[in-house]
Amino acid sequence: MEKDCVFCRIIRGEIPSQPLYKDEQVVVVRDIHPRAPVHLLLLPTQHFATPGVESEAALGRLMAVAGEMAQREGVAEKGYRLVVNQGPDGGQEIAHLHLHLLAGRQLGTMG
Repeated sequence: MEKDCVFCRIIRGEIPSQPLYKDEQVVVVRDIHPRAPVHLLLLPTQHFATPGVESEAALGRLMAVAGEMAQREGVAEKGYRLVVNQGPDGGQEIAHLHLHLLAGRQLGTMG
């Protein structure tokens, strides 16, 4: 299991960042390459390469924190998108499970 990925290093404080939120299970930072006016990364503090049964509790916590962060960022009422990219074909660039929160403009439909 890769525990030296860039997100693990951010969580451990080895790479400087300005967490917007941090608890024992989740760290939230702004994406350094935003795709929307509000683009947050929600990182579980435990390394999971992929979503699955072992990451079920972490995913639930990420979702709960996402709702709180949307409120804090002032985008909860108008709406936001939550995205998990999985694997190379899914657009995942870092093999550490994470959730993107995108908001601040109208995001086209995905259908």
